[in-house]
Amino acid sequence: MADWTQLPKELLELISKRLGTQYDVIRFRSVCSTWRSAVTAPNRCRNRFAPRFPLLPISSQFSLSKRSVFLLGSPTTSTQTNASSPSSWVIKIEEDPMNGRVQLLNPLSRSRFDSLPDNFPKPLNLLDFRVLELGEEYVLHYLTHHSVGNLYMEKVVLSCLDDNVNDFIILTIHVSGKLAMFKSSVKKWAIIQDMPSPFDDVILYKGNFYAVDNTGRTVVVGLDFETNLIAMPVFGGDKKFLVDSKGELLLVDMYLSIESEPGSSSASAGFGFVEEYFENLALYMNERTIKFKVFKLDDVGKQWVEAKDLDDRVLFLGDGCTFSASIEDLSVCRGNCIIYVDNFFYSLGEEDGASEHCDVGVFDLESGSIGPLTKFPQFSELFWPPPHWISSTTASDVSIFVLQC
Repeated sequence: MADWTQLPKELLELISKRLGTQYDVIRFRSVCSTWRSAVTAPNRCRNRFAPRFPLLPISSQFSLSKRSVFLLGSPTTSTQTNASSPSSWVIKIEEDPMNGRVQLLNPLSRSRFDSLPDNFPKPLNLLDFRVLELGEEYVLHYLTHHSVGNLYMEKVVLSCLDDNVNDFIILTIHVSGKLAMFKSSVKKWAIIQDMPSPFDDVILYKGNFYAVDNTGRTVVVGLDFETNLIAMPVFGGDKKFLVDSKGELLLVDMYLSIESEPGSSSASAGFGFVEEYFENLALYMNERTIKFKVFKLDDVGKQWVEAKDLDDRVLFLGDGCTFSASIEDLSVCRGNCIIYVDNFFYSLGEEDGASEHCDVGVFDLESGSIGPLTKFPQFSELFWPPPHWISSTTASDVSIFVLQC
Protein backbone atom coordinates (compact mmCIF):
# COMPACT_ATOMS: atom_id res chain seq x y z
CA MET A 1 0.00 0.00 0.00
CA ALA A 2 1.26 3.46 -0.91
CA ASP A 3 2.40 5.77 1.86
CA TRP A 4 0.46 8.98 1.17
CA THR A 5 2.52 10.88 3.73
CA GLN A 6 5.50 10.67 1.37
CA LEU A 7 3.94 12.62 -1.48
CA PRO A 8 6.27 15.42 -2.65
CA LYS A 9 5.55 18.82 -1.16
CA GLU A 10 5.31 20.34 -4.65
CA LEU A 11 2.53 17.89 -5.58
CA LEU A 12 0.63 18.58 -2.36
CA GLU A 13 0.80 22.31 -3.07
CA LEU A 14 -0.58 21.78 -6.60
CA ILE A 15 -3.43 19.65 -5.23
CA SER A 16 -4.32 22.22 -2.58
CA LYS A 17 -4.59 24.98 -5.21
CA ARG A 18 -7.32 23.00 -6.95
CA LEU A 19 -9.46 22.69 -3.82
CA GLY A 20 -12.68 24.64 -4.17
CA THR A 21 -13.20 26.07 -0.69
CA GLN A 22 -11.31 27.04 2.44
CA TYR A 23 -13.03 24.20 4.23
CA ASP A 24 -11.58 21.74 1.70
CA VAL A 25 -8.13 23.12 2.50
CA ILE A 26 -8.74 22.65 6.22
CA ARG A 27 -9.80 19.03 5.68
CA PHE A 28 -6.80 18.47 3.43
CA ARG A 29 -4.39 19.76 6.08
CA SER A 30 -5.97 17.56 8.73
CA VAL A 31 -4.98 14.29 6.99
CA CYS A 32 -1.49 14.12 8.53
CA SER A 33 1.34 16.31 9.78
CA THR A 34 3.18 16.09 6.46
CA TRP A 35 0.22 17.42 4.50
CA ARG A 36 -0.40 20.07 7.14
CA SER A 37 3.14 21.43 6.95
CA ALA A 38 3.11 21.41 3.13
CA VAL A 39 0.04 23.59 2.73
CA THR A 40 -0.49 27.06 4.14
CA ALA A 41 -3.55 27.53 6.34
CA PRO A 42 -6.36 29.82 5.13
CA ASN A 43 -5.79 33.45 6.09
CA ARG A 44 -8.55 33.45 8.70
CA CYS A 45 -9.39 29.98 9.87
CA ARG A 46 -12.38 31.13 11.86
CA ASN A 47 -13.85 32.70 8.70
CA ARG A 48 -13.54 29.50 6.69
CA PHE A 49 -17.25 29.48 5.88
CA ALA A 50 -17.81 33.00 4.81
CA PRO A 51 -14.85 32.94 3.03
CA ARG A 52 -12.36 34.68 0.98
CA PHE A 53 -14.69 37.69 0.91
CA PRO A 54 -16.00 38.11 4.46
CA LEU A 55 -16.47 41.85 3.93
CA LEU A 56 -15.64 43.86 0.85
CA PRO A 57 -15.87 47.65 0.73
CA ILE A 58 -17.78 48.29 -2.48
CA SER A 59 -18.47 51.96 -1.96
CA SER A 60 -19.59 54.26 0.80
CA GLN A 61 -23.09 52.78 0.39
CA PHE A 62 -22.51 49.01 0.32
CA SER A 63 -20.58 46.15 1.78
CA LEU A 64 -20.60 42.55 0.59
CA SER A 65 -20.79 39.32 2.54
CA LYS A 66 -20.96 35.68 1.54
CA ARG A 67 -23.26 32.90 2.73
CA SER A 68 -22.50 29.24 2.12
CA VAL A 69 -24.87 26.28 1.91
CA PHE A 70 -23.44 23.08 3.38
CA LEU A 71 -24.52 19.48 3.51
CA LEU A 72 -23.46 17.89 6.78
CA GLY A 73 -23.34 14.09 6.81
CA SER A 74 -23.61 11.79 9.79
CA PRO A 75 -20.17 10.73 11.09
CA THR A 76 -21.42 7.13 11.20
CA THR A 77 -22.33 4.87 8.32
CA SER A 78 -25.92 4.45 7.18
CA THR A 79 -26.13 1.10 8.95
CA GLN A 80 -24.99 2.66 12.20
CA THR A 81 -27.28 5.69 12.01
CA ASN A 82 -30.61 5.59 13.79
CA ALA A 83 -33.15 4.50 11.18
CA SER A 84 -35.56 7.18 12.37
CA SER A 85 -32.99 9.96 11.93
CA PRO A 86 -31.81 11.46 8.63
CA SER A 87 -28.13 10.96 7.81
CA SER A 88 -27.75 14.38 6.11
CA TRP A 89 -28.59 17.95 7.05
CA VAL A 90 -28.63 21.04 4.79
CA ILE A 91 -27.88 24.42 6.35
CA LYS A 92 -26.85 27.90 5.27
CA ILE A 93 -24.18 29.67 7.29
CA GLU A 94 -23.21 33.32 7.52
CA GLU A 95 -20.36 34.49 9.72
CA ASP A 96 -20.00 38.05 10.93
CA PRO A 97 -16.47 39.05 9.84
CA MET A 98 -16.18 41.55 12.69
CA ASN A 99 -16.89 39.31 15.69
CA GLY A 100 -16.83 35.77 14.25
CA ARG A 101 -20.38 35.03 15.36
CA VAL A 102 -22.25 32.59 13.18
CA GLN A 103 -25.83 32.78 12.00
CA LEU A 104 -27.75 29.76 10.76
CA LEU A 105 -30.21 30.48 7.97
CA ASN A 106 -32.88 28.64 6.06
CA PRO A 107 -30.95 27.07 3.13
CA LEU A 108 -33.42 28.35 0.51
CA SER A 109 -34.46 31.71 1.93
CA ARG A 110 -32.92 34.66 3.73
CA SER A 111 -34.66 33.99 7.05
CA ARG A 112 -32.62 33.28 10.17
CA PHE A 113 -33.30 30.81 12.96
CA ASP A 114 -33.71 32.68 16.21
CA SER A 115 -32.57 29.87 18.48
CA LEU A 116 -31.09 26.41 18.48
CA PRO A 117 -32.23 23.27 20.31
CA ASP A 118 -31.08 23.09 23.92
CA ASN A 119 -28.66 20.26 23.19
CA PHE A 120 -27.03 21.85 20.15
CA PRO A 121 -23.20 21.63 20.48
CA LYS A 122 -20.94 24.53 21.27
CA PRO A 123 -18.51 24.50 19.58
CA LEU A 124 -19.43 22.41 16.52
CA ASN A 125 -16.35 20.55 15.27
CA LEU A 126 -16.88 20.07 11.56
CA LEU A 127 -14.07 17.56 11.30
CA ASP A 128 -16.47 15.18 13.02
CA PHE A 129 -18.81 15.20 10.00
CA ARG A 130 -18.84 14.62 6.29
CA VAL A 131 -19.12 18.09 4.77
CA LEU A 132 -19.99 19.12 1.22
CA GLU A 133 -20.41 22.71 0.07
CA LEU A 134 -23.50 22.80 -2.14
CA GLY A 135 -23.72 26.47 -3.05
CA GLU A 136 -23.04 30.05 -2.13
CA GLU A 137 -24.72 33.41 -2.31
CA TYR A 138 -23.62 37.00 -1.89
CA VAL A 139 -25.54 39.70 -0.07
CA LEU A 140 -25.15 43.45 -0.46
CA HIS A 141 -25.61 45.35 2.79
CA TYR A 142 -26.71 48.97 2.79
CA LEU A 143 -24.35 51.07 4.89
CA THR A 144 -26.19 54.34 4.26
CA HIS A 145 -29.49 55.28 2.72
CA HIS A 146 -28.22 58.03 0.43
CA SER A 147 -28.48 57.67 -3.35
CA VAL A 148 -29.28 53.97 -3.28
CA GLY A 149 -33.06 53.88 -3.38
CA ASN A 150 -33.21 52.89 -7.05
CA LEU A 151 -30.69 50.04 -6.87
CA TYR A 152 -32.72 47.04 -5.74
CA MET A 153 -30.67 43.84 -5.58
CA GLU A 154 -32.56 40.66 -6.38
CA LYS A 155 -29.65 38.24 -6.74
CA VAL A 156 -25.92 38.90 -6.61
CA VAL A 157 -23.08 36.96 -8.23
CA LEU A 158 -19.40 37.75 -7.90
CA SER A 159 -16.22 36.94 -9.78
CA CYS A 160 -12.74 37.51 -8.40
CA LEU A 161 -10.09 38.30 -11.01
CA ASP A 162 -6.89 36.28 -10.82
CA ASP A 163 -7.75 35.12 -7.30
CA ASN A 164 -7.21 38.67 -6.10
CA VAL A 165 -9.75 39.46 -3.41
CA ASN A 166 -9.35 43.19 -4.03
CA ASP A 167 -10.06 42.92 -7.77
CA PHE A 168 -13.61 41.72 -8.34
CA ILE A 169 -16.77 42.21 -10.39
CA ILE A 170 -20.38 41.98 -9.24
CA LEU A 171 -23.42 41.32 -11.43
CA THR A 172 -26.99 41.74 -10.24
CA ILE A 173 -30.47 42.67 -11.46
CA HIS A 174 -31.56 46.30 -11.20
CA VAL A 175 -35.07 47.26 -10.12
CA SER A 176 -35.75 48.15 -13.75
CA GLY A 177 -35.15 44.53 -14.77
CA LYS A 178 -31.85 45.44 -16.43
CA LEU A 179 -28.48 44.05 -15.43
CA ALA A 180 -26.20 46.10 -13.19
CA MET A 181 -22.44 45.54 -12.95
CA PHE A 182 -19.96 46.83 -10.40
CA LYS A 183 -16.19 46.81 -10.97
CA SER A 184 -13.92 47.27 -7.99
CA SER A 185 -11.34 48.92 -10.24
CA VAL A 186 -13.64 51.84 -11.07
CA LYS A 187 -15.77 51.72 -7.92
CA LYS A 188 -19.11 52.48 -9.51
CA TRP A 189 -22.19 50.74 -10.91
CA ALA A 190 -23.02 50.53 -14.60
CA ILE A 191 -26.45 49.65 -15.98
CA ILE A 192 -26.29 47.31 -18.99
CA GLN A 193 -28.85 48.47 -21.53
CA ASP A 194 -29.50 45.07 -23.18
CA MET A 195 -33.06 44.23 -22.14
CA PRO A 196 -35.64 43.03 -24.67
CA SER A 197 -37.39 41.64 -21.58
CA PRO A 198 -36.70 41.98 -17.81
CA PHE A 199 -34.08 39.59 -16.45
CA ASP A 200 -35.04 36.83 -14.01
CA ASP A 201 -31.74 35.28 -12.92
CA VAL A 202 -27.96 35.55 -13.06
CA ILE A 203 -25.27 32.96 -12.39
CA LEU A 204 -21.49 32.57 -12.47
CA TYR A 205 -20.90 29.46 -14.59
CA LYS A 206 -17.40 28.22 -15.46
CA GLY A 207 -15.96 31.64 -14.72
CA ASN A 208 -18.42 33.60 -16.88
CA PHE A 209 -21.54 35.62 -16.07
CA TYR A 210 -24.78 34.25 -17.53
CA ALA A 211 -28.18 35.95 -17.38
CA VAL A 212 -31.66 34.81 -18.41
CA ASP A 213 -34.70 37.01 -18.95
CA ASN A 214 -38.32 36.05 -18.35
CA THR A 215 -38.70 34.72 -21.89
CA GLY A 216 -35.79 32.33 -21.48
CA ARG A 217 -33.47 34.36 -23.69
CA THR A 218 -30.00 33.74 -22.26
CA VAL A 219 -26.82 35.77 -22.66
CA VAL A 220 -23.21 35.74 -21.54
CA VAL A 221 -22.27 39.06 -19.98
CA GLY A 222 -18.78 40.29 -20.75
CA LEU A 223 -16.62 42.45 -18.53
CA ASP A 224 -16.92 45.15 -21.20
CA PHE A 225 -20.69 45.27 -20.52
CA GLU A 226 -21.42 43.53 -23.84
CA THR A 227 -23.90 40.65 -24.00
CA ASN A 228 -23.68 37.67 -26.35
CA LEU A 229 -26.69 35.49 -27.07
CA ILE A 230 -26.23 31.83 -26.20
CA ALA A 231 -29.86 30.61 -26.23
CA MET A 232 -33.09 31.77 -27.82
CA PRO A 233 -36.27 32.30 -25.74
CA VAL A 234 -38.29 29.48 -24.18
CA PHE A 235 -41.84 30.75 -23.79
CA GLY A 236 -44.36 29.22 -21.41
CA GLY A 237 -43.47 29.66 -17.76
CA ASP A 238 -43.52 32.66 -15.46
CA LYS A 239 -40.06 32.70 -13.85
CA LYS A 240 -36.73 31.37 -15.06
CA PHE A 241 -33.82 30.00 -13.00
CA LEU A 242 -30.28 29.03 -14.03
CA VAL A 243 -28.72 26.05 -12.24
CA ASP A 244 -25.25 24.55 -12.41
CA SER A 245 -25.89 20.82 -12.08
CA LYS A 246 -22.80 18.64 -12.07
CA GLY A 247 -21.01 21.04 -14.42
CA GLU A 248 -23.98 21.35 -16.79
CA LEU A 249 -25.99 24.55 -17.16
CA LEU A 250 -29.74 24.02 -16.81
CA LEU A 251 -32.72 26.32 -17.27
CA VAL A 252 -35.66 25.73 -14.91
CA ASP A 253 -38.99 27.25 -15.92
CA MET A 254 -41.49 27.83 -13.10
CA TYR A 255 -45.20 27.97 -13.91
CA LEU A 256 -47.41 30.00 -11.58
CA SER A 257 -51.16 30.23 -11.14
CA ILE A 258 -53.28 32.84 -9.38
CA GLU A 259 -56.06 31.20 -7.43
CA SER A 260 -58.67 32.63 -5.11
CA GLU A 261 -59.24 31.38 -1.60
CA PRO A 262 -62.24 29.04 -1.17
CA GLY A 263 -65.42 31.05 -0.55
CA SER A 264 -63.74 34.33 -1.45
CA SER A 265 -66.14 35.17 -4.31
CA SER A 266 -69.82 34.83 -4.96
CA ALA A 267 -72.14 35.86 -7.76
CA SER A 268 -74.61 37.18 -5.23
CA ALA A 269 -72.11 39.01 -3.09
CA GLY A 270 -72.96 42.36 -4.65
CA PHE A 271 -70.99 45.56 -5.08
CA GLY A 272 -70.01 45.72 -1.41
CA PHE A 273 -68.09 42.51 -1.70
CA VAL A 274 -66.39 43.60 -4.93
CA GLU A 275 -65.19 46.81 -3.29
CA GLU A 276 -63.87 44.90 -0.29
CA TYR A 277 -62.28 42.32 -2.57
CA PHE A 278 -60.10 44.85 -4.39
CA GLU A 279 -59.14 46.58 -1.15
CA ASN A 280 -57.92 43.26 0.27
CA LEU A 281 -56.78 41.53 -2.90
CA ALA A 282 -53.76 39.90 -1.26
CA LEU A 283 -56.02 38.15 1.24
CA TYR A 284 -58.23 36.64 -1.46
CA MET A 285 -55.63 35.62 -4.01
CA ASN A 286 -52.68 33.24 -3.80
CA GLU A 287 -49.93 32.87 -6.38
CA ARG A 288 -48.80 29.27 -6.33
CA THR A 289 -46.40 27.11 -8.32
CA ILE A 290 -48.14 24.44 -10.36
CA LYS A 291 -45.28 22.83 -12.31
CA PHE A 292 -41.74 23.12 -13.67
CA LYS A 293 -39.96 22.34 -16.91
CA VAL A 294 -36.21 21.75 -17.14
CA PHE A 295 -34.02 22.46 -20.18
CA LYS A 296 -30.44 21.65 -21.16
CA LEU A 297 -28.34 23.99 -23.25
CA ASP A 298 -27.59 23.16 -26.88
CA ASP A 299 -24.52 25.35 -27.46
CA VAL A 300 -24.36 24.73 -31.20
CA GLY A 301 -28.03 25.38 -31.89
CA LYS A 302 -28.20 28.19 -29.34
CA GLN A 303 -31.37 26.81 -27.86
CA TRP A 304 -32.74 25.19 -24.74
CA VAL A 305 -33.79 21.54 -25.15
CA GLU A 306 -36.32 20.14 -22.70
CA ALA A 307 -35.01 17.44 -20.35
CA LYS A 308 -37.48 14.88 -19.05
CA ASP A 309 -35.17 13.31 -16.50
CA LEU A 310 -32.60 14.63 -14.02
CA ASP A 311 -31.33 11.10 -13.29
CA ASP A 312 -30.03 11.05 -9.71
CA ARG A 313 -29.98 14.82 -9.28
CA VAL A 314 -32.08 17.04 -7.02
CA LEU A 315 -32.28 20.75 -7.89
CA PHE A 316 -32.65 23.46 -5.24
CA LEU A 317 -34.10 26.88 -6.13
CA GLY A 318 -33.54 29.45 -3.40
CA ASP A 319 -34.09 33.18 -3.02
CA GLY A 320 -30.40 33.99 -3.42
CA CYS A 321 -28.82 30.93 -5.00
CA THR A 322 -29.49 27.73 -6.92
CA PHE A 323 -27.59 24.46 -6.59
CA SER A 324 -27.92 20.71 -7.04
CA ALA A 325 -26.92 17.50 -5.31
CA SER A 326 -26.97 13.79 -6.03
CA ILE A 327 -29.18 11.32 -4.17
CA GLU A 328 -25.98 9.69 -2.90
CA ASP A 329 -24.79 12.96 -1.37
CA LEU A 330 -28.21 13.63 0.18
CA SER A 331 -28.70 10.03 1.35
CA VAL A 332 -32.19 9.89 -0.16
CA CYS A 333 -33.71 7.11 -2.19
CA ARG A 334 -34.74 9.01 -5.31
CA GLY A 335 -33.91 12.14 -7.26
CA ASN A 336 -35.42 13.76 -10.34
CA CYS A 337 -37.03 16.39 -8.09
CA ILE A 338 -36.96 20.15 -7.61
CA ILE A 339 -37.05 21.73 -4.14
CA TYR A 340 -38.02 25.39 -4.17
CA VAL A 341 -39.27 28.36 -2.14
CA ASP A 342 -43.04 28.77 -2.39
CA ASN A 343 -44.93 31.43 -0.44
CA PHE A 344 -48.23 29.75 -1.27
CA PHE A 345 -47.44 26.84 1.04
CA TYR A 346 -46.18 29.32 3.63
CA SER A 347 -49.47 31.23 3.61
CA LEU A 348 -51.37 28.00 4.08
CA GLY A 349 -49.06 26.95 6.88
CA GLU A 350 -49.71 30.13 8.84
CA GLU A 351 -53.34 29.13 9.12
CA ASP A 352 -52.93 25.50 10.08
CA GLY A 353 -49.92 25.88 12.35
CA ALA A 354 -47.48 24.06 10.10
CA SER A 355 -43.75 24.02 10.86
CA GLU A 356 -41.15 26.62 9.91
CA HIS A 357 -40.25 24.97 6.62
CA CYS A 358 -43.77 25.08 5.17
CA ASP A 359 -42.64 27.78 2.70
CA VAL A 360 -40.75 25.13 0.71
CA GLY A 361 -42.29 22.99 -2.01
CA VAL A 362 -41.22 19.86 -3.90
CA PHE A 363 -41.93 19.00 -7.53
CA ASP A 364 -41.45 15.45 -8.86
CA LEU A 365 -40.37 15.79 -12.48
CA GLU A 366 -41.30 12.20 -13.34
CA SER A 367 -44.84 12.07 -11.94
CA GLY A 368 -45.62 15.79 -12.10
CA SER A 369 -46.77 15.75 -8.48
CA ILE A 370 -46.22 18.87 -6.40
CA GLY A 371 -46.76 19.75 -2.75
CA PRO A 372 -45.31 21.22 0.46
CA LEU A 373 -42.03 19.90 1.82
CA THR A 374 -43.82 18.18 4.71
CA LYS A 375 -45.47 15.81 2.23
CA PHE A 376 -42.07 14.49 1.14
CA PRO A 377 -40.42 13.00 4.28
CA GLN A 378 -37.17 11.99 2.59
CA PHE A 379 -36.57 15.65 1.73
CA SER A 380 -38.16 17.37 4.72
CA GLU A 381 -35.71 15.57 7.01
CA LEU A 382 -32.84 17.35 5.26
CA PHE A 383 -33.98 20.66 6.73
CA TRP A 384 -34.86 22.01 10.17
CA PRO A 385 -34.69 20.79 12.93
CA PRO A 386 -31.14 19.39 13.23
CA PRO A 387 -30.84 15.57 13.33
CA HIS A 388 -30.00 13.90 16.63
CA TRP A 389 -26.37 13.16 15.67
CA ILE A 390 -25.67 16.92 15.53
CA SER A 391 -26.63 17.27 19.19
CA SER A 392 -24.07 17.29 21.95
CA THR A 393 -24.07 18.55 25.51
CA THR A 394 -24.14 22.34 25.55
CA ALA A 395 -26.92 24.75 24.71
CA SER A 396 -26.20 27.89 22.74
CA ASP A 397 -27.86 30.91 21.28
CA VAL A 398 -27.47 30.76 17.51
CA SER A 399 -25.70 34.10 17.32
CA ILE A 400 -22.75 32.98 19.45
CA PHE A 401 -22.26 29.43 18.31
CA VAL A 402 -18.70 28.94 17.01
CA LEU A 403 -17.30 26.47 14.49
CA GLN A 404 -14.02 24.72 15.06
CA CYS A 405 -11.59 23.42 12.49
